[in-house]
Amino acid sequence: MRLSLIAWILLFALSACENPQPIRSDVLVSVKGQNLSRSEVTGLIPRGISSADSLLMAESIVKKWVKDVLVYDVASRNLGDEKAEVDRLVEEYRKSLVRYRYQERLVEEKLRADIRESEKRDFYERNPGKFVLDKSLIKGVFLKIPVDAPGLSDVRKWYKSADVSSLEKIEKYSVQNAAIYEYFYDKWVDFDEVMGNIPMRVTDSNAFLKAHKSVEMADSAYCYLLNIKEYLPSGEKEPYEYAGPRIEEMLVNQRKVEYLRNFEDELYDDAIRSGDVQFHSEP
Repeated sequence: MRLSLIAWILLFALSACENPQPIRSDVLVSVKGQNLSRSEVTGLIPRGISSADSLLMAESIVKKWVKDVLVYDVASRNLGDEKAEVDRLVEEYRKSLVRYRYQERLVEEKLRADIRESEKRDFYERNPGKFVLDKSLIKGVFLKIPVDAPGLSDVRKWYKSADVSSLEKIEKYSVQNAAIYEYFYDKWVDFDEVMGNIPMRVTDSNAFLKAHKSVEMADSAYCYLLNIKEYLPSGEKEPYEYAGPRIEEMLVNQRKVEYLRNFEDELYDDAIRSGDVQFHSEP
């Protein structure tokens, strides 16, 4: 039986790798009236792996599937009254998940679209305490370039300049040579996230930014170049453009409960009027 299973899986593995003509039946194995198809197993095996690895992985997938079906069958027959409780919980979860997904879509389509820019700005101005930076922000440009890349000395001159000509040169150069090129002169970004690309430990970002307008360092593989045009230290008021997405989320959450309650009330009232809901008195 094991030899037969391996033969089937080997046939499947070779067919997945060599793209032969379609096999008449897609079913690979059947257990207790349930079928596992070759296409299902194919979808679980990464592309590009060897035939031997495909065989091992396919056999493992099939074996686990068979075991799962057998265990479920035994459990279903022997769980008794508890199975009814499990079925009830599963159905409750299914209903809850469907309701949640639909309500989230309603919020996205109806509620979020109704939030005006003026409302966001007003909320920002009226709640300054909610928008105090707990991290430092910067504007600038960052490059990670292999140490053996050509023209690196030129880039060291360009990256500290914010003029259009230098930026155009950096952009053209980066297409072919940079491992990372991030331009953010026009938006605020998290300083710690940028520094996560540089093998340098900064314990006090505020003090570091006060003392450094640029970062330039190299290891055995890469040269790291960061020019800082502007910075905002932690403790300062968060810029409106940076806080914008979070403000929108706050406003949505404020109105979400009332919106969904009204939606449910309207459904209820409409169902009563249309006769979809009927109350029955006891006989």
